[in-house]
Amino acid sequence: MKIDEDRFLSDLHTLRGFGAAGVGKGVVRPAYSPADVDARKWLAGKMQEAGLRVEMDAMGNLFGLAEGPSILMGSHSDSQPEGGWLDGALGVIAALEVARASRAAGGPAISVVSFQDEEGRFGVTTGSAVWGGHLSLAEADKLTDHVGAALGDAREAVAHMVTGDVSPDQFSGFVELHIEQGPTLDTSGEQIGVVTEIVGIRDMKITFEGQQNHAGTTPMHLRRDAFQAVSSFNALLNDRLRNVVTPQTVWTIGHVSLHPNASSIVPGRAVFSMQWRDGQTDRLARMETVIRETATEVAEAQGMSLSFGPMLGLEPVTMDNSLCAALEAGAEAVAPGNWRKMPSGALHDATNVSRHLPVAMLFVPSIGGLSHTFEEDTREDDLVAGVEVLAKAVAALGSGA
Repeated sequence: MKIDEDRFLSDLHTLRGFGAAGVGKGVVRPAYSPADVDARKWLAGKMQEAGLRVEMDAMGNLFGLAEGPSILMGSHSDSQPEGGWLDGALGVIAALEVARASRAAGGPAISVVSFQDEEGRFGVTTGSAVWGGHLSLAEADKLTDHVGAALGDAREAVAHMVTGDVSPDQFSGFVELHIEQGPTLDTSGEQIGVVTEIVGIRDMKITFEGQQNHAGTTPMHLRRDAFQAVSSFNALLNDRLRNVVTPQTVWTIGHVSLHPNASSIVPGRAVFSMQWRDGQTDRLARMETVIRETATEVAEAQGMSLSFGPMLGLEPVTMDNSLCAALEAGAEAVAPGNWRKMPSGALHDATNVSRHLPVAMLFVPSIGGLSHTFEEDTREDDLVAGVEVLAKAVAALGSGA
């Protein structure tokens, strides 16, 4: 099986052109945006050229299907509001290249997927969550983005491409190549990471409702300032989680919306995202208890009303031993002594797919550990090495080795 690295890199750079923005190789291609729809149309054409049958489900998950039973490979092609050119896109184009190379060599059948809304414009890995059965389409349609747009309305942008549901029964497993999105491989100088497990995640919105008032005439001791409640909550939370978490545990307040968001008005309402990740389900639950108790205490102390939005989340997932063994053998062949086993602190579509199929993941380095930013990048020889490992793993799986 021979990988055409020039073809692979050319396709990867072409995909970058859909939504290219900012400095360097930045991309703005949120789910269901015009750039995302155009990229999916282009990908559908490349899948057809590769001899794959193109299908799209109601969510906008795009499949290029081989005939008969096959190994599913891919990732996602939507981006963060300010993202890089490789996050998700690498896995899709790598899968396409391996599918072409395997077909040309008479190797195992490879199908390709680009899942929709992995980056969570509306939820948490929304497209694969629906495909994997973690979330119903009706539930997903009710999700809204940060400006209030509903997913059910947004997916009308791809309605003309929808062909119907795609069953997981035709696939024997799922393999996803991804950039690490962290500093481990770049710091160590290693070229490949074989993922052992993916952490679990919890995500919900919290709302503090105080009293909107004049910023110049309202004495400080009489204010019910919703932003001050968020500030107090954050400070208390960091302290109270100290004896619950490990050095690998992370939590983030990534989005805050103040109302009415004016410089001369004491904000009466604050809505913010609360997300936390860990490899242990019980620790995620203990963190939830601390978060809810802390928010309740702050609300009571500062005269706020408090509400919690729906809890979104996924459980930690361990990778499949057989698929990992094939990736490890491929890593040793391509980068002898220069690879490692490692967990994934980032969430991926493989988590949802694991409800139906054995899954495995492969990482290549992120320069400077940067991702979810325009500066995101990986050396091209590392990108090619990742595809080569995939190809060797597929060949081994096909031979039964």
